[in-house]
Amino acid sequence: MLLWLLLLVLLIPILSIVLDSQVGKALATRLERRGLGDGDRIADERIALLESETERLSSEVDRLSEESRFLHRLLTERTPDRDLPSGDRQR
Repeated sequence: MLLWLLLLVLLIPILSIVLDSQVGKALATRLERRGLGDGDRIADERIALLESETERLSSEVDRLSEESRFLHRLLTERTPDRDLPSGDRQR
């Protein structure tokens, strides 16, 4: 009886250390996913979300690229007569 009590007292801290580690967290996550049963549906939703976000970011990058080209063209095609006068004139 004393042996069982000693074994139980020693196993409780060891078990708590293992369950709080990365391995314990990975096991818990795996058990949760197994219990859901909708893993494929969840993965499909996440993939669809990532695809839509990728498309949105791609269009945003295209817009920024077009804006950059426009500003570059404005700066390179600027004529000297369109420049503002310098502030050296006396009033």
